[in-house]
Amino acid sequence: MKTVAAINLRTADLIVDAIYEGGRKGNAGDDPLPPLMRVDIQGGFRYRGKIPDQLKMLVLVTSMDDADWPDAMDRETGIFTYYGDNKKPGRDLHDTGRDGNLILKTVYEHARAGGEGRRRVPPIFLFSRIGVGRDVRFLGLAVPGASDLDASEELVAIWRTAKGERFQNYRARFTVLDAAGVSRAWIDSIIGGQADHVLAPEAWITWRETGRRKPLLAARTLEYRTRAEQLPMDPEGKAIMDVMRSHFAGRPHAFEHCAAALARLMIPDIAELDVTRPSRDGGRDAVGQLRVGNGPGSILVEFALEAKCYTPPTAVGVKAMSRLISRLRHRQFGVLVTTSCVDLQAYKEIKEDEHPIMIIAATDIVELLRRNGRGSAKTVASWLAETFPADVRPEAPRQ
Repeated sequence: MKTVAAINLRTADLIVDAIYEGGRKGNAGDDPLPPLMRVDIQGGFRYRGKIPDQLKMLVLVTSMDDADWPDAMDRETGIFTYYGDNKKPGRDLHDTGRDGNLILKTVYEHARAGGEGRRRVPPIFLFSRIGVGRDVRFLGLAVPGASDLDASEELVAIWRTAKGERFQNYRARFTVLDAAGVSRAWIDSIIGGQADHVLAPEAWITWRETGRRKPLLAARTLEYRTRAEQLPMDPEGKAIMDVMRSHFAGRPHAFEHCAAALARLMIPDIAELDVTRPSRDGGRDAVGQLRVGNGPGSILVEFALEAKCYTPPTAVGVKAMSRLISRLRHRQFGVLVTTSCVDLQAYKEIKEDEHPIMIIAATDIVELLRRNGRGSAKTVASWLAETFPADVRPEAPRQ
């Protein structure tokens, strides 16, 4: 993986997934983005030009580790999800310190305003911190929206609650363009105030002129996650799973209802999902139908779900996985939801034999909950208590 030393930042090209090193003095001056892109120190939104609609360059920075606002890069689809900067209650949606949400609102308005509007959208450069000093990784050159998203889903103001107060923040989706690199010559022309867009990557020029997005797609190779990769590593993630396991301890059938809810979060197009009765499940904890397409031309695809409320190091093994596979009917797929993980051998078998099984392991559960506004053990405990209350036990007879 390419790494650019701090002394070379001012002359470096941008290469997708390359790491750009900062200083090592231990202060804010170590930030590599000011010399690399000539933007301000610190903050998620960095820019050149005037706010809100005369920006010449926009740099978005993420740590990828905010549990409440989980920025994410989907390398298979080229879609980058980024949350705005109104992350605490007490302010209006657009009344933020660095005007980040106002920038998002303006950029998306321009992107939807035809050719003339797209020419007012600045080049957008994405960077993520890597956890070593202030070093960053270049994620790519992006444009607002995505070709496979409804326009109403590209920039959405979502509600959250904190400290008993409700407030809004933006969730924005960008397309990372099929551009392996960005030349220093183009960057320097923008910085110098005489942007020569002829030097821009072809995919960016095409979007600017026609509105067509060509995403950078990275198809996933055959892979099976290790146990460690299926379990949350951060303390809050572990606490979330401890709360869930404790809530359903001794109540496996109750967890099946929770697993069905988690499956709906993972697969929004589920049309129907029924948890079966314990005595009549036929080896399946729930059966459902996934709607593919919209309107009269859509079709329904059946699937079976199995739920396993396990505590590590207990994992779903080959026997349990084979049981689910054997219960799948023709043209069905399977969904396995577990609060633990899948044993490596079982994972290898379903991947190598190409069984249509979706795995939702502990780390996936944490990510789903965080993505839907439940980023702490406390909020998850409250959700579980309200949605899946403990069984009401009959009163003991009086003596």
